[in-house]
Amino acid sequence: MKRISITLTSVLALGGLSACTEKPQTGGGVTHDAAPYAGTGSNFTQPGWKAGDKASWEQQLKARQQYSQNEYTRTQ
Repeated sequence: MKRISITLTSVLALGGLSACTEKPQTGGGVTHDAAPYAGTGSNFTQPGWKAGDKASWEQQLKARQQYSQNEYTRTQ
């Protein structure tokens, strides 16, 4: 009886330890096939931005950074 309880305890301990492992994260990440300014094909875009136009993309990023994501200018 004691042998069965030791075996059962060791099996449960090994099962518990195997749940603590992490799967390896090799490859399979995000691939960037196109330039970010090429667009996503979505209808939900910023007005004034034209897909595929790098200058327009940079202008929209600059405006977003200046007016909506700059807390210093929003609090004054």
